[in-house]
Amino acid sequence: VNSEAKRSCKLKLKDVLGKEITTIEGISAEDGGLHPLQQAFIDAGAIQCGFCTPGMVLSALALLLTNHKPNRAEIRQALKGNICRCTGYQQIIDAVQRAAAIMYPNE
Repeated sequence: VNSEAKRSCKLKLKDVLGKEITTIEGISAEDGGLHPLQQAFIDAGAIQCGFCTPGMVLSALALLLTNHKPNRAEIRQALKGNICRCTGYQQIIDAVQRAAAIMYPNE
């Protein structure tokens, strides 16, 4: 919501009226291609069942919009509200760092 990660299960409609809402489908390129963060999750092996993926990707995107080169501790902090039971978190953290390098190569 307005480029900030929020838990949809805790939001009321009245709280998001007039605000920009981004979903996992909304971050893909106009041509339908994957966002660099989505591709990084694939490349790093950070996806298995896919249940946690939308929340992980959107939480990571919110982080990367404000912190272009987060360290592993900062990534863990940003993702702490998301639970993954398949891949573990190392590949997910690797994916976020990979995406940061692709999205902000000169920083």
